[in-house]
Amino acid sequence: MAKRANKQVNLFYCAECEELARKVAHHSDAIQLRTISWRNFDDGFPNLFINNAHDIRGQHVAFLASFSSPGVIFEQISAIFALPKLFIASFTLVLPFFPTGSFERVEEEGDVATAFTMARILSMIPKSRGGPTSVVIYDIHALQERFYFGDDVLPCFETGIPLLLQRLHKLPDAENITIAFPDDGAWKRFHKLLLHFPMVVCAKVREGDKRIVRIKEGNPEGRHVVIVDDLVQSGGTLIECQKVLAAHGAGKVSAYVTHGVFPNKSWERFLHKGSEYQFAHFWITDSCPLTVKAITDKPPFEVLSLAGSIADALQI
Repeated sequence: MAKRANKQVNLFYCAECEELARKVAHHSDAIQLRTISWRNFDDGFPNLFINNAHDIRGQHVAFLASFSSPGVIFEQISAIFALPKLFIASFTLVLPFFPTGSFERVEEEGDVATAFTMARILSMIPKSRGGPTSVVIYDIHALQERFYFGDDVLPCFETGIPLLLQRLHKLPDAENITIAFPDDGAWKRFHKLLLHFPMVVCAKVREGDKRIVRIKEGNPEGRHVVIVDDLVQSGGTLIECQKVLAAHGAGKVSAYVTHGVFPNKSWERFLHKGSEYQFAHFWITDSCPLTVKAITDKPPFEVLSLAGSIADALQI
């Protein structure tokens, strides 16, 4: 059977994602970068222009987004809603980090599940000539959030774990790796992708007025333990897990998260300072471009790029 030819994709991108977009295009001759003029009126509202809009008629089109803050979402949504109406063959939205994913539950009356709100907004993206928009998201916080999206879009959930596996195989102590999860949620989310590694599961238990991290199952003694989770904010849970793992004899501890959010420069608490450091390696992807710029060339951080995976996803 003859191999199916790659479809030619016109890839637009937001300003934050320019470097990642160029990496994606570098992975495939079938991807051509297109630009949008991101301008503002004097009152601050967007004044956008899709360059060479006539050239994409009848073409496959994608948009690489970064919803890093509420302030940049509206201008990107405006472009995202405009592109499918330009008589294109199909439309794919690549949103590596779904930022409201951890706000998916209502625990008491009055809570607002903004994950549902964001999913509903994206579900309203107009159809292109080819039908519903495909929405590519990496390691969404909870897989059940797929049901928050309406039938007018096709959510495609990808993962960064293969990038971690490739990196772990290159380590000199690759045969001594144990995977740790900071809680049951992370174990449920990722353990089936990491079954060939020994595992440790941590949990937070209440002691008086405090919640303390304890090892629920597994033995880290003498191992290079890699803590795996979908995202990091302040990093407090990762640090507490590291302390517990070290106290139970872990040879060294590293961490992987797909999304390094790190508000208020919280990544600084993980930097290597002098001869003492807590984490041997800290791997993140480039799903959060502003973080990538901040931590470049700062041990223990290392960026595992999603570019190749995104290029593959655009051929689905």
